[in-house]
Amino acid sequence: MLDAEARERVIVALDCDREEALSLADALSGHAKWLKVGMTLYYAEGPQIVEIFKLLGFKVFLDLKFHDIPHQVQGAAASAVEAGADMITMHAVGGVPMMQAAQAAVDESGTEADTLAITVLTSMNEETLAQTGVSRGVGEQVRALAACAQEAGLSGVVASPQEAAMLRELLGPDALIVTPGVRPVGAALGDQSRVATPAAAISAGASHLVIGRPITRAADPVAAFEEIAAELD
Repeated sequence: MLDAEARERVIVALDCDREEALSLADALSGHAKWLKVGMTLYYAEGPQIVEIFKLLGFKVFLDLKFHDIPHQVQGAAASAVEAGADMITMHAVGGVPMMQAAQAAVDESGTEADTLAITVLTSMNEETLAQTGVSRGVGEQVRALAACAQEAGLSGVVASPQEAAMLRELLGPDALIVTPGVRPVGAALGDQSRVATPAAAISAGASHLVIGRPITRAADPVAAFEEIAAELD
């Protein structure tokens, strides 16, 4: 039988429409512990989809990547945790005051929701980062933004598994390091550039793995989830 901790580490990304999301949630009930609600699903369904997944017994990673002035982000964070989100995200490039505003909203809510800073998107590489005007390399940028998140008092960061070891050393043993860009051996990369296998990501220092299409597009999503979780057991 799989260790509960292995199930806790895998966040299944439901980047699909309502009907498919509810079908997948129903199938994964009793197997997965976490579901990710991103922009595709949230913008279509609103806070209600978070509430539905909570009622079904899941924890919800609400990945909306807030990036605005501190006042707006504070209000968005407050609304997100009121809906029931257990983890929320914001872009670290929004700056320390912006991240502090989000953290203040969570603290004032009385919930135990975790706050995560997006460092460099896993779809980006050195070339695409340079096109945005950032002259330092991906690793340096991730490190600098993670340090800002730590200064702001956030729970952790989102980064590719390739930066997980460096981030674990930088942020310490208690920080959350959530890694998209995780692909089982043989899986298609899709739009991801900086990837690793599930076991390699955990070994490097990741606390949670965000995995979407290798599970949700599998012929048997439950079997795919169980296989990935077993690799971490």
